[in-house]
Parts: sequence; C-alpha cells; structure tokens
Amino acid sequence: MIGKVWPLVIAAVSLGIDAYVLAGVLPDMADSLSTTAGAIGMGVTAFTAAYAVAGPFLSRRLAGRSTRTALLVALGAFNLGNLATALAPTLGVFLASRVVAGAGAGVLTAVATATAGALVADHERGRAMALVPFGLSTGTVAGVPLGMLIGDLVGWRGTMGFVVLIGVLSMLALALRSGTLPQLPASRRSDGSAVLRNPRVAGGIALSFILGLASLGLYTYLLPMADENGLHGWGFALVWAWGVGGVLGSGLIGRPLDALGPRRLMPVVPAFLLASFLAVWLFDHPAAWVIATAVWGASGWISVPVLQQALIRDHTQQAMTVVAFQMAAMYLGSAAGSALGSALLSGGVTADALPGWAALVAAGGLALAVLITRLTPRYAPTTAPDAPATRTSTPQRTPADSPCP
Repeated sequence: MIGKVWPLVIAAVSLGIDAYVLAGVLPDMADSLSTTAGAIGMGVTAFTAAYAVAGPFLSRRLAGRSTRTALLVALGAFNLGNLATALAPTLGVFLASRVVAGAGAGVLTAVATATAGALVADHERGRAMALVPFGLSTGTVAGVPLGMLIGDLVGWRGTMGFVVLIGVLSMLALALRSGTLPQLPASRRSDGSAVLRNPRVAGGIALSFILGLASLGLYTYLLPMADENGLHGWGFALVWAWGVGGVLGSGLIGRPLDALGPRRLMPVVPAFLLASFLAVWLFDHPAAWVIATAVWGASGWISVPVLQQALIRDHTQQAMTVVAFQMAAMYLGSAAGSALGSALLSGGVTADALPGWAALVAAGGLALAVLITRLTPRYAPTTAPDAPATRTSTPQRTPADSPCP
C-alpha cells in the first residue's frame, strides 16, 4: 500500500517541517529582518489563517479537473511561498510569503488525504489516510531539529531552503509517479460548506479545534513547564518523547482503525490525552514525564485519522471537504492554544499550572467525543477480501447496525 501513497507522504513531511520549524529560528529571523520576535510570530498566524481559508474553500475547485494537477498546484504554491520566505528582504514580504505557503498547505493536506483514501480498497482506507498524519508528525519530529541544525550552520534562510528542497522532491515524486490518480468528487461552484450542517461533522470539526487547542497549544510551553517542575535538563528528552510518540502513534494506528473502526476508538483518544495532562500536572518525576509526553504526542496525532474516518465514513463523496475543515480547525486550535497559554502566563498563571488548564479542555473534548460516538453509525467491519469484487463495495448496514439514538 505504501507504494501507492508514498509521494503524498513525502509532501506531508515537508508540510510538517514548515508548520513548526519557524519556532526554532525565530530569534535569528527577527534580527535579520530588523524586527521583533513578536512580529515574526505573526507569520505563524498568517500561515494558519491562510491554511484555514484555502483548505475548505479552494481544494474542491482545484480538484475539479485533475487530482494530480490540484496536488502539483498546491505543492507549487507551498514551495513558492517558502522560497519567498527564504529570500524575504523585509517583514512585509515575509508575512505575504507565509500567506502563500499556508494556502498551498491547506489545499495540499485536504487533497492528499482524500487521494490516499481513494487509492486503496475500503478495508485499507484507515491505514492509507493515517499515512498523511504520519508524514506530518515525522516532518515535525525529524525535520524540525534538522532544520534548526542547518539554521545554526548557515542561518535561517538555509533552514527555509531545506524546506523548499523537501517540497521540490515531493513534487518530482508526484510528477514521476506511475499510474493515474483517482478523480475526487469536486465542484468549482460549491465551497462544500453544506457539510457543516451535519451535526456529527460539525461536532467532529469542533472536537478537532478542541484537541488542537489542548494538545498542540500546550506543546508550545513544554520546556517552561519542565523547568517549573525542576526538569531543566530533561527538555530535549521530553521533546523527543512527544515526537516519537506522535510518529509511532500515527504510524501504527492504521490497522486498529481498519479493524475496530473509529467509533470504538473515538473516546479513547481524548481519554489518553486527558490522562497524560493529569500526569504531567500531578507528578514531577522524569520517568513519569517522559511516559506522559510520549502518550500525549501519540494521542494528539492519532486523533487526526480517527476523526477523519469517523466523519467521512458515510460521507465519502465529501471526504476532501470534511478533511479540509477538520485540519483547518486543528491548526486554528493550535494557534488559539498558544495564544491562550500566553495570556494565562501574562495573567500570573505559572507554567506548571498549564497542564491543569489543558486537562479541563481535554475533559470537554472527551465529553464531545462520546456524543459524536453516539451519532456515528455502526458498520460491519471491513476485512481483506479474497474476491476482487469487494474492493469496490461499500460497507453495508444491517438493521442492528443502525445509528445509536
């Protein structure tokens, strides 16, 4: 299966690097462009805002004619924006370049995830779609430290050049990929926002925002939290524990997701996230923190494919739109979580208290996940077929498998 979707995974790796690499070179960028770290931080806001708008409202239009063309155009915009960032002479050019890169990333995530699901049989869809968040988490874990190392050696412009290189390689891989890509249901006239009228989809998108706010938002303050708990020398290990947990979680969740279905896994994800927050809030032992941050990273990244499968299970024709809204909500939640953490710290809350606040948010997410579970139809499990006919079959409901009331 990986042979079918590997160009999409490489593209996701480049996006994962770009989404978080600025944090590691932010001071150097501020000095180079003669501005403040806060002004450079606005680049993250510009990227996230463009991502949130472009994914839901442009992906359907671009995919209307050709899936390959849509992917290449999105990657082209993403790479062009990052190249402009690398060459930016002023703050204005830098901020504009982040808008272009964010727009390309938003379209890329939606189209790539829907394409991965459409390339395989029903019984492999969970594994295929989970490979996109696997690429995102791998880019974050492996690419961001490498980008920071490059920044130390040749400056922040070299770091952005590294992001462009990975993006160009993904374009070449996609352009040279043999075989055709499936045509995705799309429309140039509709923005797809009608899916938001479905209570389960709307609730799932809200849950993505909540989990992004709690998980990715709190991650911003992992090192200050560790310092407040006397774990100053453990910062590097904790960052890697979070990242390795995310890579392993997103890499291994595919088979359980196909076997058990998203309905059973939906409440488990925020439950483990809540448990990890409580652990780092209540304990200050290094081993407890390493284990908890690994579970935290795994739960955060696992939530992406689990939610996607729950929301598109009987909305396959709108998969691209649903994924676009879901990922946009997650990134917006991440930005909101970072801003909320900053506001709490400015208001006198100590860093070691932030996990307690995040636990409250995660508890709300758990309650919402239980509600979405009750709204999610039960389906007979899809299994690997002996007969080719089932590759194109769709899951069938039985009378006992009707939605829960």
